[in-house]
Amino acid sequence: MLKKDFWYDLPKELIAQEPAAPRDAARLMVLSQKDDSIRHKVFRDLPEFLEPGDLLVVNNSKVLPARIVGVKQPTGAVCELLLLRQVKGDQWECLAKPGKRMQPGTKVSFGDGSLTAVVDETMEDGNKYVTFYYDTETLYEKLDEFGKMPLPPYITKQLEDQSQYQTVYAKELGSAAAPTAGLHFTPELMDTLRAMGVGIAEVTLHVGLGTFRPVQEDEISDHKMHSEWYSISEETARRIRETKAAGHRVIAVGTTSCRTLEAAAAKYGEIKACSGNTSIFLYPGVKFNCIDGLITNFHLPESTLIMLVSALYGYEKTMHAYEVAVAEKYRFFSFGDAMLIL
Repeated sequence: MLKKDFWYDLPKELIAQEPAAPRDAARLMVLSQKDDSIRHKVFRDLPEFLEPGDLLVVNNSKVLPARIVGVKQPTGAVCELLLLRQVKGDQWECLAKPGKRMQPGTKVSFGDGSLTAVVDETMEDGNKYVTFYYDTETLYEKLDEFGKMPLPPYITKQLEDQSQYQTVYAKELGSAAAPTAGLHFTPELMDTLRAMGVGIAEVTLHVGLGTFRPVQEDEISDHKMHSEWYSISEETARRIRETKAAGHRVIAVGTTSCRTLEAAAAKYGEIKACSGNTSIFLYPGVKFNCIDGLITNFHLPESTLIMLVSALYGYEKTMHAYEVAVAEKYRFFSFGDAMLIL
């Protein structure tokens, strides 16, 4: 299949600039594999479509406030770093702006000077290896003090409250972007689901900025996926196996949870406790070995994420659902509305 097969026209005003308030007031498009029906609901109606014994698998990764603006020493020129991933200890791979001016040896200070960074080397793709120095126990405390959420480029409005870009169950620090399908859940909605016998299990996948990287190749199977670190605990693996054995459904909340489960299933032939890096690419023709359903947002045209949805739901049906979503004025992308595929 070609990249251009996944193009659709999206009016700019449908790109959500802020999350729904309350979170579960977002709209929910419900797609059924059984009868190809499309239903228009609100996210808090989710319990209507789930059954006792179903298991929702959520990604508990927490977004780092990883965008920090500082000044170059001794010139005082303003520059910005975006922390992408920890290399080792206090050395991180970062995106740097302006990259050309931040050569190895460049020193940058942030805030009151209690956080500094030294550029170690420039990678082939222009990213930098940077070592950080600080006066707190961990770097994370400094990021909390000086950092901003690394919002996707299509969100132009600054957040009033940084927690709007975290799920209510986020706890494992390490993502450069939020697993956004989970943003629609409130503690109350999760309590309702648990009370009706729907299980909620956690995995961790630290979302990299590669998730926003456009597909360059015309032929999608030539695209090389970015790699992300994931982990599945013994308890989550056991609950998934028990759910499957009892004939109930495993429903991934978000493409990140989906990729975590499918990566493990493809590698081991079953879900077991494991951790590592995955660069799994799910596109039409690739078989799913674990999940029975997916909760996800509406994704960018020609992105690996709309390809993943097409792999699960079918290409024609997915593109039709997106046409309907545009016509019905659903809100798109990270802060937008959701779809449930069963």
